[in-house]
Amino acid sequence: MAEHAERQAAVRAILAGALAEGRTALTAPEGKAVTDAYGIPTPAEGLAETADEAVALADRIGFPVAMKIVSPGILHKTDAGGVQVGLKSCAEVRGAFTAIVSNAKAYDPEARILGVQVQQMVPAGTEVLVGTVTDPTFGKVVAFGLGGVLVEVLKDVTFRLAPASRDDALSMMDGIRAAEILRGVRGGAAVDRDALADVVVRVSELAADFPEIAEVDLNPVFASAAGAMAADVRILLSTEVPAERRKYSREEMLTSMRRLMQPRSVTVIGASNEQGKIGNSVMRNLIDGGFPGDIHPVNPKADDILGRKAYKSVMDVPGEPDVAVFAIPAKFVASALEEVGRKGIPNAVLIPSGFAETGEHELQAEIVAIAERYGVRLLGPNIYGYYSTWQDLCATFCTPYDVKGGVALTSQSGGIGMAILGFARTTRTGVSAIVGLGNKSDLDEDDLLTWFGEDPNTQCIAMHLEDLKDGRAFVEAARETVRKKPVVVLKAGRTAAGAKAAGSHTGALAGDDAVYDDVLRQAGVIRAPGLNEMLEYARALPVLPVPQGDNIVIITGAGGSGVLLSDAIVAGGLSLMEIPPDLDASFKAFIPPFGAAGNPIDITGGEPPSTYEATIRLGLEDPRIHALVLGYWHTIVTPPMVFAELTARVVEEFRERGIEKPVVASLAGDVEVEEACQYLFERGVVAYPYTTEKPVAALGAKYAWARAAGLLGGGR
Repeated sequence: MAEHAERQAAVRAILAGALAEGRTALTAPEGKAVTDAYGIPTPAEGLAETADEAVALADRIGFPVAMKIVSPGILHKTDAGGVQVGLKSCAEVRGAFTAIVSNAKAYDPEARILGVQVQQMVPAGTEVLVGTVTDPTFGKVVAFGLGGVLVEVLKDVTFRLAPASRDDALSMMDGIRAAEILRGVRGGAAVDRDALADVVVRVSELAADFPEIAEVDLNPVFASAAGAMAADVRILLSTEVPAERRKYSREEMLTSMRRLMQPRSVTVIGASNEQGKIGNSVMRNLIDGGFPGDIHPVNPKADDILGRKAYKSVMDVPGEPDVAVFAIPAKFVASALEEVGRKGIPNAVLIPSGFAETGEHELQAEIVAIAERYGVRLLGPNIYGYYSTWQDLCATFCTPYDVKGGVALTSQSGGIGMAILGFARTTRTGVSAIVGLGNKSDLDEDDLLTWFGEDPNTQCIAMHLEDLKDGRAFVEAARETVRKKPVVVLKAGRTAAGAKAAGSHTGALAGDDAVYDDVLRQAGVIRAPGLNEMLEYARALPVLPVPQGDNIVIITGAGGSGVLLSDAIVAGGLSLMEIPPDLDASFKAFIPPFGAAGNPIDITGGEPPSTYEATIRLGLEDPRIHALVLGYWHTIVTPPMVFAELTARVVEEFRERGIEKPVVASLAGDVEVEEACQYLFERGVVAYPYTTEKPVAALGAKYAWARAAGLLGGGR
């Protein structure tokens, strides 16, 4: 602890000195001092102000050496002609000093030149990049990937939240496309993974310890069997301090969310008798949906709304309502929210638009301030409302939905929310809740994750989001929730616009989507590539049992489907089982001579139902097989519903015996396969018509969650 405080003090003095001079970048010697304090290996070096000093330094360090210009105003040394490497003699060093200084003055006549850095040549090795960047969503993030001249060409980089653990660092090495290079290729030695992981961890700790460090860029780091050493260090600073977001404890979140999602009394501000008004639609949905609690309409111009006594003001409403639903224009929300606060209502559901999404940031800030003053949690504004089906609560102006189930769905967009509704109805997906988030002025994904993680009616959470207000709070909530149930995220906006003004290699590579992708994976979240995939994963994950191992077997009636299913499995990073000889012989006993065992197991299309049944039974019976992928081909010999019924019957029989394995199916054929797929889905077999990709993707999502939850080996 004392050592940590001592090194922090040393670094803080260096940073303070640079910032006091108005600089946003450390010089190379300062960078060296910082890395030395944190035990990050860098070459022996020194600063020379004259050619004679350069020669003396080189002689003491030992040839060969590298030389680099040191100037606060010149960040890109190579561009300025300020770098020379491989210098083997005193004469070469003297000539290099003169050339470097001359080039730098020509590049920027106004630049203040402090001297030339003389540096030990780093032992040869694989060039990698280690760095950190301050992400606007997640804060300090550490990066690792291929370095040197390849860094911006290949962009083979992965990210984790800082500070990173040793396991994080090792997973980063395995997570780049060129991971095999680090393990040694064509007879080359593998790099020292422990030494390289140590560099990643130490760099991440440095960035996490100092908010004023905007970016750290070690590129290249030379990694070899002998260790790892950073040849170049760049550290950029910032004086900007992120605004503190108000934090709520887990208990506070659960208390407010319980009253929001399980209310006993709801007040509708702006309730109306006039059809076509949002206040009328909300009232009708609450009443027609069968909400068993109290419904109190508020409208100063009405005595009665849809058979319910109306109140002139929220202050007149009897009892202690749990939720106030706002269905009034934006300009009246602030004054009504004041009354909600004085009344002690803990939750305000703000349907109106006309706030930050239209440029009215001050109006939104005003309502947030009012809510914080009274302790009111805000859902919205600019939302369609929300559904809590197990409470028969439909607090929205949109289409009602009352099919209870285990899927909680949230969306930042109203249009996406209605797509969710249509999908749920078409596929007969039961939901526990559908929640609109809109502008997220207060309540956001981490509040909902905290609640749904504890909600016994929710088995899977799926979230559409365009941004995160507090990425670290989301990751913390997601990690806690993923241990118990899957979380699927559709993140809109796959752009790298945030990297345009980056001042380093690391910053240029840390596009918004790249960081989101890796950090969401680090949190154990399943990221869906599109809206349909998000909804299908949410529908399928509660249906599929947890796999007990990686061995997947394909049983198909069509060779072509088998090939496509194999491609999808391999592309999804899943494992096709290598069938042992005894199991191969067992499968062959059930299929015709012109069929094919192995994996896929092709029973051929002309086989009767008994062949499908026998091979599926064998796949479920053998403990070495952990998941089945079925490829069905529509024939008159085995019609679609016959296949569906026999498959569902056999799967159920084995489940009753305590043998539960994920079974997914791809059905190719005429329109009857659609009904067969629905039949299978409802009975625990995830099945899709006309596609080989979807069932495998759903199975892959289940495997991804099982690993993230620690239920299967090879965790994240």
